[in-house]
Amino acid sequence: MNAALQTQLDHLVDDLARHDLAVVDHFLSPDEVNDLLMLDAFQGDLLQLKRAGIGKDEGKQINEAIRGDYIQWIDRERAPAPVQRYLAKLDALRDAVNRELYAGIRDAEIHLTRYPIGTFYKRHLDQFKKDDHRKLSVICYLNKDWHAAQGGQLRVYPADAPIDIFPEAGRLVCFRSDKLEHEVLPATRERLSITGWMINQLAELRYL
Repeated sequence: MNAALQTQLDHLVDDLARHDLAVVDHFLSPDEVNDLLMLDAFQGDLLQLKRAGIGKDEGKQINEAIRGDYIQWIDRERAPAPVQRYLAKLDALRDAVNRELYAGIRDAEIHLTRYPIGTFYKRHLDQFKKDDHRKLSVICYLNKDWHAAQGGQLRVYPADAPIDIFPEAGRLVCFRSDKLEHEVLPATRERLSITGWMINQLAELRYL
């Protein structure tokens, strides 16, 4: 592991321990972002992705009034090289939080995400009511030259006051899935990311 990544991981673990939320810029380099943006899921039309739903299993539903993004689940065994490089960094993050915070994380559920112009995701908590396997939410943004006037921020709701985080390319956001409610605000341009959850069990193939 290079020194820069180790410094980022130390910062992430420290902020997670203190605030249940961590933000690290340049988690992905510009070249790594560019490689991911060349994936078919981000280059083609939305027909090759799935409408993201809310809920789980028999309770899952599509509701555009709550959530408007499109997703493509990642199969670790079949993922292309740019995704594998990102997953390797997440593995390093998993090892760091397990070592320092005794998190018990075993795997991750990850998907590529596209929010069309004007879409959003209403305020919610990532951990399901009847399933507590999601421990950390992780989002890495892929939007080059993003400006605050374009909107699209992640609004997180800690106990004191909301925090807005803009989706700038290479930025990683990590937070406690069971504690921090959050929402995605509408944007005037398409919004791209790799989004997922670090879980305390092996990822289930039915997600893919």
